[in-house]
Amino acid sequence: MSTHTEFDSGGLLDAAPDALVGVDADGSIVLVNAQAEQLFGYRRAELLGNPIEMLVPESARETHPGHRQRYLADARPRPMAAGVRLAGRRRNGTQFPAEISLSSVPTAQGQLVVAAVRNVSDRIRAEAKFRGLLEAAPDATIGVRADGTIALVNAQAERMFGYRREELVGRPVEVLVPEAVRGRHPEHRTRYAANAEHRPMGEGMELAARRRDGTEFPCEISLSAIDTEDGQLVSAAVRDVTERRRAAEAQSRLASIILSSHDAILGKTRDGVITSWNPGAERLYGYTAEEITGRHASVLYPPERRGVEADILTRIAAGERVEQYETRRVRKDGTSVTVSLSMSPIADATGHIVGVASVSRDVGDRVRAEAKFRGLLEAAPDAIVGVTPDGAITLVNTQAERLFGYRRDELLGQSIEILVPERARAVHPAHRTEYFAHPRARPMGAGMQLAARRKDGTEFPAEISLSSLETEDGPIVSAAIRDVADRLELQAERERLKTRAERERLEAQLHQSQRLESLGQLAGGVAHDFNNLLAVMLNYTSFIAEEVGAAHGDDPAWQAVLHDITQVQRAGRRATELTHQLLAFGRREVVRPQVLNLNTVVTEVEALLRRTLGEHIQLHTSLAHDLWPVLADPGQLEQILVNLAVNSRDAMPDGGTLRIDTSNHLIADTDAPSHHDLRPGRHVKLCVTDTGTGIPPEIAERVFEPFFTTKPKGEGSGLGLATVYGIVTQAGGQASITSSPGAGTTFTAFLPATDRRPVPTEATASASGTRRRGGETVLIVEDEDALREVARRILTRNGYQVLTAANGPEAIKIAEDTDSRIDLLLSDVIMPHMLGKDLAFTMRERYPHVRVLYMSGYAQPVLASQGTLDPGVILVEKPFSESTLLERIREVLDEPGTASGATSAVPE
Repeated sequence: MSTHTEFDSGGLLDAAPDALVGVDADGSIVLVNAQAEQLFGYRRAELLGNPIEMLVPESARETHPGHRQRYLADARPRPMAAGVRLAGRRRNGTQFPAEISLSSVPTAQGQLVVAAVRNVSDRIRAEAKFRGLLEAAPDATIGVRADGTIALVNAQAERMFGYRREELVGRPVEVLVPEAVRGRHPEHRTRYAANAEHRPMGEGMELAARRRDGTEFPCEISLSAIDTEDGQLVSAAVRDVTERRRAAEAQSRLASIILSSHDAILGKTRDGVITSWNPGAERLYGYTAEEITGRHASVLYPPERRGVEADILTRIAAGERVEQYETRRVRKDGTSVTVSLSMSPIADATGHIVGVASVSRDVGDRVRAEAKFRGLLEAAPDAIVGVTPDGAITLVNTQAERLFGYRRDELLGQSIEILVPERARAVHPAHRTEYFAHPRARPMGAGMQLAARRKDGTEFPAEISLSSLETEDGPIVSAAIRDVADRLELQAERERLKTRAERERLEAQLHQSQRLESLGQLAGGVAHDFNNLLAVMLNYTSFIAEEVGAAHGDDPAWQAVLHDITQVQRAGRRATELTHQLLAFGRREVVRPQVLNLNTVVTEVEALLRRTLGEHIQLHTSLAHDLWPVLADPGQLEQILVNLAVNSRDAMPDGGTLRIDTSNHLIADTDAPSHHDLRPGRHVKLCVTDTGTGIPPEIAERVFEPFFTTKPKGEGSGLGLATVYGIVTQAGGQASITSSPGAGTTFTAFLPATDRRPVPTEATASASGTRRRGGETVLIVEDEDALREVARRILTRNGYQVLTAANGPEAIKIAEDTDSRIDLLLSDVIMPHMLGKDLAFTMRERYPHVRVLYMSGYAQPVLASQGTLDPGVILVEKPFSESTLLERIREVLDEPGTASGATSAVPE
């Protein structure tokens, strides 16, 4: 080993603090210093020349040569504590943790690797002790390197921040800083590192930290700098002060409550010496805190109560509580005050009673209020009973004694169910419990049928109002009970009178409807016979006028005759109008309804109405823009408006205003009494209102009767409003009039709305030229001889082959006997032996080609519902003119694809 003496020069190797071992390329020890002898327990001679593996623990000996060879291949210095956990082996076989630095030294004998070995057992024990202290620390502890990365974390930090240790180590400490200050935190770190002084916990700095889940919490942080082999480490101890802050806030709130309380709150020692005094006590008793603190509480006791108060203080000191008892106290000015007093013991953290807390409240106002309440209670007109949640009666007034027949002392403390009828007693506790669970005021007369029971067992109907009252003893339900037996009797009597009045009203309405129905039947019968007569009269006068005109048209004498004939014809046409009005009133007029908008009818007739009314009457219309459609005859609706306008004009001789309104109206089931003739559902409402003289009640109830009029003789037929009534009711509606003298009149009509939509009216192109003359064979069936002759003459002179019969059986016989082909059956509707429609059925069954045209002045037998013609029926109405009859015959005969026509005729 003399070749390596240059390393022993001056004893430098032995003076080194660490054990040094030199190893050649073959792994043999060639250099050892004194520290190595001491560390490993070998003498130098025992080591030199031996393989270095003798100092390596047995568990690593097999792999060590490989590590040596790799190091020699890239022999760079490896400093001490390079993060590699190593161990050495002593001569006695024990092992120790070690840090080893390596360096390569070239020599004349070849490359030499020098290993400096340091026993770190003491340091590891110290680190273990440090870690134990670190983990046992009550605060979260975090070590931060100079670059801001986390180097050290204890278990409290894991629990506090929600991270695992391995998730924090190596990350920037800013992950634990709230986002609001995260950008500024590195600057604070740098300033602290430049002047790293110890900063103890709780230096009044408002700090916060951030958990893994993003939540933040208030904290206190102490900082201290630690110099380590790896440089400066800043240790931060973090304490969550959430609970402490809550406790402080709660204590602050409690202090604020005590200071702001109107009650007198004071603290006393167990002996009764006053130690605290709030502003409420100062206001109640008159002493300031400075005046009273340190004095005995007996200064507040009346002399006669001092012994009692001393006993109470002794009980409190023994752990009892005294809840709200009323007593007397003495103020600073010597006056006395009634207070409600509660006292409780004050215990320290160990549970030892160290004082007494006292809360006093001036109840003088309450006592006076209770006296006032009792006065009001006794003066109340209703019986009042107070009930606790368990059903016990706790309050009774004088009226309750009188109503139920019990004395007050017999009721107080008893169950409220003694006042409940026996049939309801079993379910009453459940109702009571439910009310206490959800108390709400229930006023008197809430529509509930209730009853109560007296002491003698009798029952009476009652109204009961309930309300909940909060008292010092808990909630009480106050029940005000009123005997309503007399009122129910009065109500029953009123209902009987009301029912009778309603019955009489309905009977009157029914009587009027029956009277109008009877008049309608009478009018229909009269119209039938009268129309036959008018048809004969009008047509024969037409024949006469035609003959006279042809023979003597230029003779002045005959001109007067022609004028007389014209007057007869004019009277006949006027009579025809009257029969149509009679039929309309009796709801036996043929109607041809269309789906239409009532507004359209009003608009189209408005110009005519203005001319009818004259300039002295103003006409205003208010038409609903979204009016529902109706199914009605537009001509009849125009007639309604004209008739009403004429009546209103006559009622306003000096001028006025006529207003026409339309609107939608929905009639519900509940509206039935006021709309007895209408089905519930959608209706269109028409109102015509004038500012005329009005109608007295005795006249208003008769205005819809035919021939009833208040106009002078010769100025009115009395059929205007009767016609209006018949048209509206025939359409399934309701008509009514409201009026009073001097206040004008309002006519109101309700028409059923339809779901069908109006169809735009298409103009019918008029045929060019005249209809062709007949040549077909027509069988006329009419029981009136004169009218049958009129029809025969009209058809014969217009080229038709005519057969006539006086009744149905005769017509059938003629059809059987004739050799002619019958093209058209022209039949009256109402005839003896056989009705017209029965005749038509028989003829069509035998002769399917025969077409049918009815003629009648009373078409009820061929009418369907609401006055419309049955499907497949064409009718010429009596009295008819020659042109009307011929036109209708051609309409039936020229209609393609049908045997009897399918379109209703338009009345002339």
